[in-house]
Amino acid sequence: MQNQTENSSEFELTRDHLANERTFLAWIRTSLAIIGLGFVVVKFSLFVREMEIVVSSKQEIQHTPGYSLPLGLILIALGAFITIVSYVRYRRIQKRISKRQFSHSSSLIKVTTLLLVISCILLIVYLWLTT
Repeated sequence: MQNQTENSSEFELTRDHLANERTFLAWIRTSLAIIGLGFVVVKFSLFVREMEIVVSSKQEIQHTPGYSLPLGLILIALGAFITIVSYVRYRRIQKRISKRQFSHSSSLIKVTTLLLVISCILLIVYLWLTT
């Protein structure tokens, strides 16, 4: 009977570690998506500037620097930040699971949500001003 209890306990521990890894990978996918969005924001602005040059019949084009470079860089930095914080969180939870002292923490979720909402507001303002 004791052997069965040990196997069950080991299975639960393994399941918890695997769930922690899946959560980490979900955060990595989120950060990659945010980094990709930042890259697209910067490169799309560059594409639009090049199209202005090709389409315009003017010899000299007055280009005003937009906000796409800073916005894109902010999104890329946000993605990198989420990657680092999610790794730290993964390692911390891994140790807690091994010690069977896991406690819930939602700070990463709160910070990510806040930063994404701020980024969305900045993108909305940028798009509003440039169209």
